[in-house]
Amino acid sequence: MQAIGTPPLEPIKSSKLLFTTIPARAMIPMPINSVPERGIDIYIGIGSNIEDPISQVTRALDELRQLRKTAFLSRSALYRSPPMGPADQPDYINAVARLRTLLPPLKLLDELMEIERTHHRKRTEQRWGPRTLDLDILIYGDQQIDHTRLTVPHSGMQRRAFVLYPLQEINPDIHIPGRGPIGTLIAQCPRGDLIRVSGP
Repeated sequence: MQAIGTPPLEPIKSSKLLFTTIPARAMIPMPINSVPERGIDIYIGIGSNIEDPISQVTRALDELRQLRKTAFLSRSALYRSPPMGPADQPDYINAVARLRTLLPPLKLLDELMEIERTHHRKRTEQRWGPRTLDLDILIYGDQQIDHTRLTVPHSGMQRRAFVLYPLQEINPDIHIPGRGPIGTLIAQCPRGDLIRVSGP
């Protein structure tokens, strides 16, 4: 993936093995603390629809800048979108951030869940219900991961305007592993009621 001018992170002294596409529900066949020395470009989806969503997302962007072993490269504007789940909840504020990390995928997931906890995220049985903060690993380099804790690229992202349009904003040439070029996916996913509400 094309670098965008941010200096590379310091190398880590661990195995240089990369992991490959993972069979369904298999464990990741690599040392869990191993990533390339230059790091991996990743994309994080951010969403909130309660307790001042704009502030929640803005704060989360600042917290992503503080992730250890990770460089913050760029971010999209903020977008407003209707809820995917029950209609009796507020609209969402969404954004996408691009980072370069030395964290392996499951450790990255743990770090993101810790940020969610600081925002008092409550996980309930209701699917697509309201939430203070949602952080999703959309893309992790060119990897396709199907693990009991993590699916990457994120499931269903090719059908979600609130993911694709912010993603295209920060990387118009990106190819989503197993899904195709962003331009092709955008052509098949109408913008609908997605509204850009503020710039970076």
